[in-house]
Amino acid sequence: MYTREQASQLRQQFWTTFGQYLSPQLSAEGWKVNWLNYKTGVKDVYFRMNADNKRGYIAIELTHPDTELQQLVFEQFEEHKTMLHETLGEEWEWVLHASDSTGRVVSRIYKEIAPVNVFDKEDWPALISFLKPRIIALDAFWSDAKYSFEG
Repeated sequence: MYTREQASQLRQQFWTTFGQYLSPQLSAEGWKVNWLNYKTGVKDVYFRMNADNKRGYIAIELTHPDTELQQLVFEQFEEHKTMLHETLGEEWEWVLHASDSTGRVVSRIYKEIAPVNVFDKEDWPALISFLKPRIIALDAFWSDAKYSFEG
């Protein structure tokens, strides 16, 4: 077991390492991007990556507090489902109205890898190999699809 501080340091080390692998990668539109804190430019639509002692995942997360509006945005993504899956080269899980770790209602489109442990450096290559191509593919999808989500 790790102390809270050790766990925090390992997590930070992983994300720093991951960020270094992605830093030379330009966006689909040729711009420099903060891949770890990807800005979709659309309120309440986030691209999230996370890893813990059991799994890693990447997700499109919809967080609008009004669940009806959240569902409308989810349905907009469903209209782009074929394009999303073709860009990703795989199918992802689609979940409307689940609770996040803080208890708020969110909707997610996600893919996960398990078992992996962010606290085991031997698992880092698998996590990086899982996350990197997917965030790049999400960016490619978003460069085409984002305009239909604006406004």
